[in-house]
Formats: sequence, structure tokens, C-alpha cells
Amino acid sequence: MHKKALITGGSGEIGQAICRRLAKDGYFVYIGYAGSKETAENIADELHGTAIKIDVTKRDDIMSAVEKTGTVDLLVNNAGISEIELFNCISEQKSREIMEINLVGAMNCTRAYLSGMIHKKSGCIINISSMWGQVGASCEVDYSASKAGLIGFTKALAKETAPSGIRVNCVSPGFIMTEMNSRFSAEELELIREEIPLGIFGEPHHVADSVAFLASNQAEYITGQIIAVNGGMVI
Repeated sequence: MHKKALITGGSGEIGQAICRRLAKDGYFVYIGYAGSKETAENIADELHGTAIKIDVTKRDDIMSAVEKTGTVDLLVNNAGISEIELFNCISEQKSREIMEINLVGAMNCTRAYLSGMIHKKSGCIINISSMWGQVGASCEVDYSASKAGLIGFTKALAKETAPSGIRVNCVSPGFIMTEMNSRFSAEELELIREEIPLGIFGEPHHVADSVAFLASNQAEYITGQIIAVNGGMVI
């Protein structure tokens, strides 16, 4: 029988890479989406999985997803947003949205699925943070705070759930080449690349590979850890 995995934010570029890698590893994947229904359904068709509407800020969406999926073996909290703006200039609404999606949403999804894992005495939870959650980024203060909170959440929950056979880990990506980075000019991208010790940009599959490892039996003795996928940009 296939193991089941739910990936929130599954229709984004990193989310898609995670879904594809987990499907390759034999998981039945539930592609969680908030607004990109068509993309999620296309990925679901490709991977013989199921697209699930799950806005992580809405309790009804989360509980509906639990009813449709039942207990899952793996939960990947990948849904997230960012905003580049001075701390004093970001709107209160946008600040709240960042926290609600990036941190509170991940906590609420985990809380909803945790009971089933505890009942089974097994399960794996992987949170997708950011290197800015580790060291902070100017003009992304709210984002950095939300991702730092996700790291603290990972460590604390890992301690609490370990006696129940549940592992909780975190992947912390660096600069990953996605459509979001199209806002940078070629010159700006080159300056960023020069700051990366390995001299290359990360790709979505680098994040997906780390998720796959943490979800595998090869990581059965790993919990509460932060796996940095950043080419050496933050050490």
C-alpha cells in the first residue's frame, strides 16, 4: 500500500518539485493548493494523485482536507508567501497575512493531522523554512520572523512528539531559482551568485531531494533538525 503525503503549497514551483519527488519515491501525493486549482489538478493528473483545496489560514479548509485524506504518513508544510518592504512601511494586513500563512497555518495544519499520527505511533512532518529564518534579512523582517518561528516550532514539536514515534524536521532553502526571482535583473542575479560559495543557484529539486531524504528510512534517527539547502550562503 502506498504511503500518503500532503504537501501544502503544492502548486508552486518548489511544491511541485516536492510532489514529483515524493511520487517517484512511491507516495500517493495530495497536492494542497489555495488558489492555483488548475495547476494543482494538472500535477495531480500527472502523478496520479489528488488536488486538495487547503487555504492554511482557514480552519474549514484544513478540516475538510483531513476528512478527504484521512491520516497521512507525511505532512510537508510548504505553503508560504514573502514581501520585500521596509519594516516601517509594510501594511498591518500584509504582516498578518505572512504570519498566518507561513507560521500559524503550518501549526494549524500540523495540529489537525497530528492526532492521526499519534494514534498510529508513526508519522513524519517536514516544515519548509528559509535561510532568512536562520539569520534574518533586511527588508524582509516579517518574513524572517515567520520563518524563524517555524524553526522554533520544529524543534519544540520534535521533542514533544518523539515518544509517539513521530519525526519533525525542517528544510531551510537559500536562493532557489523560481519565477519569484524574475524581479531581479541579470546584474543583480550575478551579484547574488557571487555571494554563494558553491557558485550556483539552487533549484527546486534541491529542496525536494532534502525533503525526500528526511521522509525516508535513511533519516529514521533524525528529528528536530534544520537542513540548510543554500550552497554555503549561510553556514
